[in-house]
Amino acid sequence: MNRFFVNNRRDGARIISSGLLVFTIGATQLNNGWGQFTCLLSTALCIYWGLAYRHLDK
Repeated sequence: MNRFFVNNRRDGARIISSGLLVFTIGATQLNNGWGQFTCLLSTALCIYWGLAYRHLDK
């Protein structure tokens, strides 16, 4: 997996929570095109970052 992620669990958790925050903002604006795009993009990033987070040791 390409390293588009940090090397420790603490920073990884921060990145994932930031992605979830962006998803929540987009979800409140689903009636707009930019809200749908934001939800789609943040969902993909959160899934990728979640999979990368599982591979971290510390």
